[in-house]
Amino acid sequence: MDHFEFRHGELHAEDVPVSRIAETHGTPLYVYSRATLERHYRAFDEALAGLDHLVCYAVKANSNLAVLQTLARLGAGFDIVSGGELQRVLRAGGDAGKVVFSGIGKSEDEIRLALDAGIYCFNVESEYELELLDATARLMGKRARIAFRVNPDVDARTHPYISTGLKNNKFGVDIATAEALYQRAAEMAGIEIIGIANHIGSQLLDVSPFLDALDRVLALVQRLAARGITLRHLDVGGGLGVRYHEEKPIAPREWATALRPKLDSLGLKILTEPGRAIAGNAGILVTRVLGIKGNEAKRFAIVDAAMNDLLRPTLYQAWMNIVPVIESSDSALQTYDVVGPICESGDWLGRDRELAIATDDLLAVRTAGAYGFTMASNYNSRPRAAEVMVDGSDVHVVRARESFDDLVRGERLLP
Repeated sequence: MDHFEFRHGELHAEDVPVSRIAETHGTPLYVYSRATLERHYRAFDEALAGLDHLVCYAVKANSNLAVLQTLARLGAGFDIVSGGELQRVLRAGGDAGKVVFSGIGKSEDEIRLALDAGIYCFNVESEYELELLDATARLMGKRARIAFRVNPDVDARTHPYISTGLKNNKFGVDIATAEALYQRAAEMAGIEIIGIANHIGSQLLDVSPFLDALDRVLALVQRLAARGITLRHLDVGGGLGVRYHEEKPIAPREWATALRPKLDSLGLKILTEPGRAIAGNAGILVTRVLGIKGNEAKRFAIVDAAMNDLLRPTLYQAWMNIVPVIESSDSALQTYDVVGPICESGDWLGRDRELAIATDDLLAVRTAGAYGFTMASNYNSRPRAAEVMVDGSDVHVVRARESFDDLVRGERLLP
């Protein structure tokens, strides 16, 4: 469920007509719904009620400060993959003590930043990272709290670019060697072992891969206990999918109900790291039709948003729902490729879409709140879009539209 709905033939963001937002703030434009973000966070929090748990929002899905602030005010934790994401969380009022730091390429500077901030845990993904953490923490007179992110070799049955739990993926440590790594970590002066983690991929639509991975991780937990290595938390990762087209996503309550029989008696704190499932349909991308061209063989609706604004269709060949902001009976229903102005044949938002539209109409790309703006670029020297947050009948600019001066700030001409 989200708070973008049609009323009297016009798309609204909560209580505000999207056309009014676009007229005021221009296009292309990302529009977020605060009520939707809050609803989706609470869905995870309530699904795990009764368990000691922490819902750590995956910042990479949408890292706008206002999005992070909204979730921090609800008590969310955060899953980060860079020092920059940590600084965003702190700037937005997030609690460093609720931050887990994932990712395979943490630098020494990022590790120092996280240790100084006092984050809850590092999710360690390699032996070399363990050694770097130990050495850095000892030099700083600290101990780094860690969990190993284990790779359970489970097929998440999702797009190969967002599958992370197979042996041929770059993420995590092989579950077959994790036991020995835990033993080594237990002997390091700069390391404090507190948990175990896994994350097998994103946009998962079936609960069985979660259960398969959890069984393999719990078997490892038992082997570690036999070695005298006790843990305080289990991080079950994230990855619940959302509806873009005809998918049937798993509801957080359904997911939690399936996992709980394996979790209730563990006595461990449970962490989860949803990103897309919280932010995905909490946002839309609004774009204006610049013109229509084509012939009987192919028709194009050329819009002012492009692959630099929304990369998912080009990168993943992802299908995202595109709808007119105002339903019209004046235009004939025809089949269009919805394409942007960038000089690439791969610059498209949607192919073979049945739309009744005309030049200057507004379109909304649904479920664009996750991996939308956060993956945007300045390709073709295009300033990035503005972002706004709707809160009931109020509209707040949460990121100003970039200007040309923003694009070239930091560049210098030769003398």
